[in-house]
Amino acid sequence: MDEARLNDFMGKLVNDMGGAAMLANVILGEELGLYRAMADSQPVTPEALAEKTGCNTRLLREWLSAHAASGYMEHRDGQFRLPEEQALALAIEDSPVYVAGGIGVVASFFHDKDKLVNAMRGNGALPWGDHHPCMFSGTERFFRPGYKAHLVSEWLPALDGVVAKLESGAKVADIGCGHGASTVIMAQAFPNSRFVGFDYHAPSITVATQRAEEGGVSGRARFFQGTAKSYPGDDYDLVCYFDCLHDMGDPVGAAKHAYESLKPDGSVLLVEPFANDTLDANTTPVGRLFYAASTFICTPNSLSQEVGLGLGAQAGEARLRKVFTEAGFTQFRRATETPFNLILEARK
Repeated sequence: MDEARLNDFMGKLVNDMGGAAMLANVILGEELGLYRAMADSQPVTPEALAEKTGCNTRLLREWLSAHAASGYMEHRDGQFRLPEEQALALAIEDSPVYVAGGIGVVASFFHDKDKLVNAMRGNGALPWGDHHPCMFSGTERFFRPGYKAHLVSEWLPALDGVVAKLESGAKVADIGCGHGASTVIMAQAFPNSRFVGFDYHAPSITVATQRAEEGGVSGRARFFQGTAKSYPGDDYDLVCYFDCLHDMGDPVGAAKHAYESLKPDGSVLLVEPFANDTLDANTTPVGRLFYAASTFICTPNSLSQEVGLGLGAQAGEARLRKVFTEAGFTQFRRATETPFNLILEARK
């Protein structure tokens, strides 16, 4: 046995245990409004924060100390400070790097552990709708900041001629729309176009409809329950998949239906988790996160549906290209990328 190697691994494991415990503390702080109360980056004592938030002083002291020990906050002379950089990630929901709300996705892994045990010992299937409710809200809050930061300003302009169509008036289908974050953002940016979101999860359609009303676009963004292989229409200028195609049991069938539903000069916008084409190339912090999430969410959902291809969240561009080539598309390219996403375009 290599004792140094053992010690190194134990260090990694203890660090991960601390990280997992801190994520639970982040969820606690987000729900209680503690980060928002510290968003001005001014030093605060536990007593002052307790008075401001109505929380227990002694528990706040422990919570703040955990943040200081983790490097999430600064501590000096009994006062704690949330620096501006950390506030962008933890307190400011309009920030493009806000992640606190999305950590509910990780919480669902623990809620759903017994379901995954059964899936592992069975056929691998766990449908999306069978997850804990915090999965759905967490997914919306994890992806929405990135969509707000990049979708209209970068991703759509990277497609061939799509923005001009949207400005003049296009018909758009958002497949696997979830709570409708991407649909609403596009509808707000392009008032001359019409948007239809489809998702097979009925409770998500209810929430998406509410989001459209809250966003002032209910007249231009509508939502319906439907699958990626059966939604109606054959005259779409743009069909979108936001972080969902790899979750589907039959992504080739979904892409074929998109091919049939598009106008001759239409486009597909495919947004997928960032991935290279091999496991070795994906041994990165982002790859680690997405493989772990795929174990609990993406792959079990795919295995719960017909075909059950099980692409997984780290499918990579080459595998996704094969899906669209099999579906009949002749053009497929990487339009742009972010550290978290591949933005791909397919055309007939």
